[in-house]
Formats: sequence, structure tokens, C-alpha cells
Amino acid sequence: MSTGCIAYTVVVPTTGRASLGALLAALETTPAPQEIVVVDDRPGADAALPVPSGTVPTRVVLSGGRGPAGARNVGWQQATTPWVVFLDDDVVPAAGWSRALQRDLAEVDEETAGCQGKIVVPLPHDRAPTDLERGTAGLAQAWWITADMAYRRDVLALLGGFDEEFPRAYREDADLALRVRMLGYQLTSGSRNTFHPVRADGFFASVRAQAGNADNAVMRRKYGRNWRRRAGEGPGRIGRHAATTAAALVSTAGAGRPTWRPVAAAGAAVWLALTAEFAWRRIAPGPRTPMETARMLVTSALIPPVACWHRARGEWRSRSGRKRGRHGAPAAVLFDRDDTLIHDVPYNGDPRRVRPIAGVREALETLRNRGIAIGVVSNQSGVARGLIDEHQLRTVNDEVERHLGPFGTWQVCVHGEDDGCACRKPAPGLITRAARALGVPAGSCVVIGDTGADVQAAIAAGARAILVPTHRTLPEEVRSADRVAEVAQTVTYAVRRVLEEVPR
Repeated sequence: MSTGCIAYTVVVPTTGRASLGALLAALETTPAPQEIVVVDDRPGADAALPVPSGTVPTRVVLSGGRGPAGARNVGWQQATTPWVVFLDDDVVPAAGWSRALQRDLAEVDEETAGCQGKIVVPLPHDRAPTDLERGTAGLAQAWWITADMAYRRDVLALLGGFDEEFPRAYREDADLALRVRMLGYQLTSGSRNTFHPVRADGFFASVRAQAGNADNAVMRRKYGRNWRRRAGEGPGRIGRHAATTAAALVSTAGAGRPTWRPVAAAGAAVWLALTAEFAWRRIAPGPRTPMETARMLVTSALIPPVACWHRARGEWRSRSGRKRGRHGAPAAVLFDRDDTLIHDVPYNGDPRRVRPIAGVREALETLRNRGIAIGVVSNQSGVARGLIDEHQLRTVNDEVERHLGPFGTWQVCVHGEDDGCACRKPAPGLITRAARALGVPAGSCVVIGDTGADVQAAIAAGARAILVPTHRTLPEEVRSADRVAEVAQTVTYAVRRVLEEVPR
């Protein structure tokens, strides 16, 4: 690394694609990365992939087949530099990429947490692109994809990295970008170019890609009905796919029953019209060769039911996971203090006024008996307002500990709403700090609180959230929580829900 350059680490998750060699060769440049971390994500691999030797220090680490999100988490946690640049193993940085990267990183301010490279997809000049080529070219307009994305390492640590609930590529990067922006940071596009060649994925590639609809259910649960707009995407076709599939089912069910023949015929007509519209939408802009036309006709008939199947599967897993505790045994449960553990006394500095909420001590003991760590995450802006001092705050917290403790960690934000800190809920700082103090991933924590800020902080940190409403909880906070988290009547019920999948 040249003097005066910004230090960065390149992280490349891979399953052993042949294109990895070309990527590593392109990174043999000046100014070079401090290190390249190649994350071997092959399931069951007991020996790391061999990689070509070069002048840039390169390590290969195993991730155990955890998927792209998990592989990237393994990679950035190995880094020690201020910036981590994620590259896919099938891209090739353009000439001058590293110098353009330095300019990109030098131009961002402290409010910017990430900088995306420009993705260039080489397309044929002598004909119109195929459906697969157009789909790959769409990456050039996608927001914040990790084909080439630089993030500040401290922001990754604050958020706990990528959410490993996404087992496939594509949605995990949009999810991280949304959480970064919820934290108050900006994301920007840089000037560097990275080539993304089109892979030949076979006749049914577009059908296999519909598995990603299961991840859309997770995005909807986390961010509500408008998640596509928030992620910078169009409306999608799942509604039309559902109508097409329903028409096909009606037609099939009525085909063998004489009295249903008019209904079956109507269903067949609707299916044919919707399928033809979908197929033509894909055929019209393409080269319209016999093979491409045949592929579009066949896959346009298959995609609607396959997409609906994967979306239904994702919705079922997401909803049933909410009921049963989708993360299984959590590593830790973090509680808000006021109106969750104890009755709220605004800006209380008197330990004699501490009154635990009924049933809370027994719920906490149940968690301790199961070996689950517990902590407290609490906003206490009374200090910033001058209504109490930090000594009074400590004496009140000590009294809570005397009644309900011990707690594995106390994380308290003493800032005001306008101080711009990263710890005050709904920012995720308290949750990520508590997770670090307990030595667990933030994504393995459950946050239980009584306000929308508790829920938002948990979601931003990648944790699970359970809202326990009180008379002070706003109705819109309950409605919002019901879309992206869970709602329980009491702390006791919330803890029961946490423990439903935990073996005794």
C-alpha cells in the first residue's frame, strides 16, 4: 500500500468458479489492497481452495457453506482496515480500478458509509441481447449490490454485518443497505468500473432464479409492503403470477367435470392471455432466434407457478418462524428498561421509586436457567436534558439489578434526540454494543421493548424484535411492529415465545 493511500481489504466469497483467477489477477495493481480475503463457501469443504500466488497478500478462509451473507461476514471480520470492498467472484475490475477506488473513498464524507462501483455488463454489438443478458445488464442499475461495494468496517461492525436469514445472493445486500440508511448514513456511487460478464446458466436459468421469491417474503416482513420502493425496485410481477397460476388451477380442476366446462374454458383463456403477455414482454426486445423464442415460451409458462410456490414457501417459513421463534435458541435477549422491566417514572433519579413489572423476574429467571444471556438497552436522555445526573442513573440501575439482576450487560444512551449519536434507539448502537459485550452476533439476539424505537433499533441491528405494548405505545407503532416484528401481551408471553424452540 502506497503512502497516503486509504487502506482497504478486498473480500471475495466464492464457491470455486473458474472466473476467480481473472479477478485476483486484476487486483494485482497499484495502489494494491492491504489484503485479499477469499472466503471458500463450498459446503462441507475440509481444505481451502488453492489460489494463484501474487504480490498482494491473499488468505483463503472457510465459511462452511453458510451462503453469500455468511461468507461475507466471515470475510469482513478478518479485515483490519477502515474500508472493506466486497467483490463477487465472477467480476473483473477494469483497468485503473484501484486508483479510481482511492478517489471514490477520498471523496466521501463521514456521513457516507458505503460507495458502490459501476457495474458494466458487456453486451453483444451485432444483435439484441437475450433475456438472460438483459437480466444481467440490470445489475448496472441495481442499488447497492455487493458485486462491487465498499463499506466502512466500523459500520459493518455496528450493524453486525449481513443478515444470514437470506440464504441466497441479491437480497442480503439490499437489506444491509436499508439498515445502513436507517442508521442515518448515506450511500453513494463511485467512478470505478467493474465488468460483470454474462454467465451461461442453461435453458431453465430464469426458472431456477424464482427461488429468490422466498427471500422477498423476508424483505416484506422486515420492511413492510413498500419494501420494493425503499430498496429502489419496481413493483414486481408476483400479483400477475398469482393470477396466472390461479387461472391454470381453475382450468385444470374444471377440465374433467362437464358442469364446470365454461368455468374451465374461462380459466384457460385467462391463463393463455396472461402467459402470452408475459412471454411477449420477454421475447419482443430480444434477438427472437428460434432457440431464444422457444426458451421464452417454455419458461414463461413455468415461471408463474414456480414463483408463487417459492413466495408461498417463504411466507410460510417467515410467518411460522415468527410464531415459533425463527432463530431457534437466541444467543441473548436484550430488554428495554422503562415500562418493560420496571414501571416508568419519567427521568427517575430516585432508586426508591423503582417498581418491577409483575412477572418479569420469573421470566428473566427462566432465561437464565436455559443458559441464555440477558442485557438491558435503554435510552436515558434525562442526563442530556440535565434532569438527572449519571450518578443518579447508576443508582437507579443498581436498584433494578438488585430486584431483577444479574444482567450480562447494561448499555445506556445518555444523549438527547438532537445529539446525532449512533446509540440512541431507533439507531442500533445499543444493540450492537450489547451483543459485543456479551460476545454474540447481533443477529442472534432478541430485543424486547415497548416502543417503535425498540423495534426499529433491533431491525437495524439485524436482531429479532418483540414489542410488548403499554398504554404509552402508539397505535401506529403496534401496527408497524406487527408487519416487521412480533407483538406480545406481556414480557412473560414474549419470553415464552422466545423459548418455544429452545430445548430444555
